[in-house]
Amino acid sequence: MQQPVRITFKEMEPSEAIETRIREYAAKLEKFYDPIVHCHVVVEAPHRHSNHGRLYDIRIDITVPGDEVVVSHQGPKDQAHEDVYVALRDAFRAARRQLQDVARKQRGKVKRHELPSHARVTKLYLAEDYGFLEGPDEVEVYFHRNAVLNDAFEDLHIGGVVRYVLAEGEGEAGPQASTVELIGEVKP
Repeated sequence: MQQPVRITFKEMEPSEAIETRIREYAAKLEKFYDPIVHCHVVVEAPHRHSNHGRLYDIRIDITVPGDEVVVSHQGPKDQAHEDVYVALRDAFRAARRQLQDVARKQRGKVKRHELPSHARVTKLYLAEDYGFLEGPDEVEVYFHRNAVLNDAFEDLHIGGVVRYVLAEGEGEAGPQASTVELIGEVKP
C-alpha cells in the first residue's frame, strides 16, 4: 500500500486487537490487487437496539489507480455482526470480491457484449430459411430464420435494414449472425 491503513472507530473505544486484525485483512487485499493506493476502515458500534445487542457497521474505502472501491456492511441485516470480527471478515470478503472485479475489468478480462451492428439484407432465400447481410465493413454475414427476432423472417426483403449481433466463431458459410432484428421498413 502506498499509504498506511487509516482506521477510525465511532461510538466505541479504539482497540489494538481490532486494529491488528484490520491491518492483517488489508495486507491480504494486496494479494488480489497490488497497486492499492489507500485504505480507510471505519468501525462503528451504533447504539443498542431494543431487541438485540450492538450490530457493528463496517465501511471500507479503498483507492486504486483509476477507481475506488467502497464496501459498507451494516449490522441490522445480519445478527452475526454482533461480533466485530465477523463483521470485519464479511466486509473484507466483499472488498476482496470487488477488487477482483476491478482488476479483471482493468485487465480487459470482463466479457463485453457486442453492440448490435446495422446492415442491409443482400440475399434472401425464403424457401431455404436463410439469407445474407452486408454491414458497413462490406463483409457478408449469414443468418438463419431462427436468428430473426419476432418471427419477422417473412417480413425481410432485399435492401431491408436490420440490426444484428455476430455469433462467436464462424459457421460453414463464414461469419454468422446470432440475432437479426428488422428495424427498417417491412416488406412492400
